[in-house]
Amino acid sequence: MNLFILKPDTYGALASSLCLVHCIATPFLLVSASYATAPVWWTHLDAIFLTVSFFALYRSVQTTTRYFMKYTLWSSYGILCMLIVNEKMQWAEIPEFANYLAAIALVGLHLYNLKYCQCKSENCCVKTK
Repeated sequence: MNLFILKPDTYGALASSLCLVHCIATPFLLVSASYATAPVWWTHLDAIFLTVSFFALYRSVQTTTRYFMKYTLWSSYGILCMLIVNEKMQWAEIPEFANYLAAIALVGLHLYNLKYCQCKSENCCVKTK
């Protein structure tokens, strides 16, 4: 758990990347395995990826040095969540490509935050009470 706290952007980018692979692989899985619908365990991977991404994002926002990154990270996560919930509930017909873009944006933002928005000293991001 300590490693997760120290490298939230790495885990956030990884979870978002796996989510993207999951979204891309689903149609191929269904066609190649001759499934009419995806297996239950496969459909619940969305929730796992979103949960891991939430905790990584929460920690990333606490340690970023750029104020705008807080809003862009949460916005992209919110959009991805809404798109995935919409896909499950089928409220509106939104192309699958929108999910890909949201996941790619989240990966890119985590990588940008990892490279350019981190503290240089141990105490710069520590919240004082």
